[in-house]
Amino acid sequence: MKFLAVLSSLLLTGALAAPTASPAASADIEKRATFTAFSGTNAYWLPFLSSDADVDTTFAAIKAAGLTHLRTWAFQDSTSCSGIYFQCWSGSTATINTGSNGLARLDAVVKAAEKYGIKLVLPLVNNWGDYGGMDVYVNALASGSGHSAFYTNSAIQTAYKNYVSTIVNRYKSSSAIFSWQLANEPRCNGCATSVITTWATTMSAYIKSLDSSHYVSLGDEGFFARTNGASYPYQGGEGIDFEANLKISTLDYGTVHLYTTSWGQTYDWGNQWISDHGTACASAGKACVIEEYGVPVDGSTRTTYINQWHATMKSSGVSDMFWQFGLTLSSGQTHDDTYTIFTTDDNYQELVVDWANSR
Repeated sequence: MKFLAVLSSLLLTGALAAPTASPAASADIEKRATFTAFSGTNAYWLPFLSSDADVDTTFAAIKAAGLTHLRTWAFQDSTSCSGIYFQCWSGSTATINTGSNGLARLDAVVKAAEKYGIKLVLPLVNNWGDYGGMDVYVNALASGSGHSAFYTNSAIQTAYKNYVSTIVNRYKSSSAIFSWQLANEPRCNGCATSVITTWATTMSAYIKSLDSSHYVSLGDEGFFARTNGASYPYQGGEGIDFEANLKISTLDYGTVHLYTTSWGQTYDWGNQWISDHGTACASAGKACVIEEYGVPVDGSTRTTYINQWHATMKSSGVSDMFWQFGLTLSSGQTHDDTYTIFTTDDNYQELVVDWANSR
């Protein structure tokens, strides 16, 4: 999700591994099609907590809710190189921070996930400017080239691969890893959809060369690029073609986000969005995860429409990870971006616990 990065002073057993790539593509697709639907959540802020105890408390609450998967940021590209950061950029040079205010914080997240048996989805760069993002790479290595250079510039490809290899090699033996994710919400506005499809093909194959034992996903919003698409999310203007990307053999499942109001749609529209992706994924022989979704108002509106979407998810056979999990930690509430469902909310039991335990 795109949001203004606001942090308060807060500042598994048995990996569900993907099948090893089969020489027979049809057999590999058949295995992917047996992907079991699950319910999970997002807590992007977890690696930026300074307290191991707070990390542990968060995972304990996620486990108690019956959620099985968590998506959180495995990136923090910084040019100021202060606070918690994973990669420091000075001019065109990137230095990965493995210290106590660097990847040690992600280590704590992975360790806690192992302890509580929660599977992690780890995006490796952000499309947006929060926590660094693709434009940090572009500004450092291809200044003036525009956002699209992230996907096409060779020096950027090398730098991104260097960071990816560090993260994958650091954690690939962990029982907590579910999926390496190429990016959070990759877009290339006005580009041919082939730009991101080509990039995703190259980078997913690279990750598979480092670790063939875990899933790889794109992390896109699931935009279609259909001829005469009736509305913005179906028209391909953001450079994403969901159905073309499903054909990439080294991407193991489809990712979908659902933000109706941000896209100028109604809440009811969300049911068709879910259903259309379930159909597209089934046609491709791959599983589908609605990995970000939410309603930006609490109360009866949120309860009504998320319950509707849940029913459609269940009938469509897709997995889900709501945006986002919230609770109170030692230094206060976690980030509330209006979509957050807190453990103290009146509808938390119904929308989170009861739903997770029905899966």
